[in-house]
Amino acid sequence: MTFSICVRETYEGEEGDDQTRFGVAVTTRLPAVGTLCPFASENGAVATQSLVNVELGRKGIEYLDDGLAVEDALQALLNADEGAPQRQLHGVDSAGTFAFSGEECKDWYGHVEGDGYTVAGNLLTGEAVVEAVAEEYEASRGEDRPLAERLIDALAAGHAEGGDKREELHVQSAALLVESTEDREMEPYYDDLRVDATETPVADLRETYELAKEGFEMAVERYEEAYEDDELDAADDEEVGGDEADGGDEADGERGGE
Repeated sequence: MTFSICVRETYEGEEGDDQTRFGVAVTTRLPAVGTLCPFASENGAVATQSLVNVELGRKGIEYLDDGLAVEDALQALLNADEGAPQRQLHGVDSAGTFAFSGEECKDWYGHVEGDGYTVAGNLLTGEAVVEAVAEEYEASRGEDRPLAERLIDALAAGHAEGGDKREELHVQSAALLVESTEDREMEPYYDDLRVDATETPVADLRETYELAKEGFEMAVERYEEAYEDDELDAADDEEVGGDEADGGDEADGERGGE
C-alpha cells in the first residue's frame, strides 16, 4: 500500500459535553484501498497496509470495541501473524497510540507517532512523505473545520512530497473514515468516503468530500426539524405528494433523506 494517518481528537459536542472522534485516511497506487486499509469505530482507528492482512484491521477494531488498549490489541494480532515482518499496522484509541513497520516492508518505509496520531507508509519516495502528513495534521488541529477535510489536507501534503513511488501504476485510490462517540441526530455524509479507481485520488477525494458536505448541509436544512420530531417519513411523503400534485417529474430526485 502507500501512506495513511490515524488520529484521535477530543472536542465539545452539540450539547456542550466532552466527546471523542477518531479518523483514518489513506491513499495508494492501487484501486479500492478503502476496502482493505482503514477501520474505525467510536473506540479507535486502525490502518493495515504493506502486504495487507485485512483481518488485522477488522480484529483490531473488534478488540478496541471489547475494551483492549490499542497497543495490546495490535501487538497481540501481530504476535499471531506469521507474515508480521511484511506488515505495517498502526492506530489510536481513547488513550494511546501504536505503530509497527515490519523489517521486510519495501523502501522507503517507516512511521511516525505523535500526540494522538500515527502516520505510516511504505514504497514511498522518502521519509519526507510521512513527515509532511504529520506536520500538516498537527498544523490543522484546533481549526474549526471537519476532521474529514483536514485528513484530506494531510494526504495532500504527503502526495505533494512525492507519495507512493510506483509511478508506473496510474490507477490509484483514496479513502477516509471518521467515527465519533457523539450521538448525533444526523450523521455527516462526508465522514465515510472512498474513491476506488482514479488517476488523481486526493483531488477526487476532496471533490467527493465537498459534494458530500454540500449534500449534507442541504439535507440538514430540509429535514432537520423532521429528524428532531422523528417524522422523517411523513416529511418525505408530504413533499413527494406535493411534487406529484404539481405533476412534477422530480418526485424521486427530491427524496433527499435517504
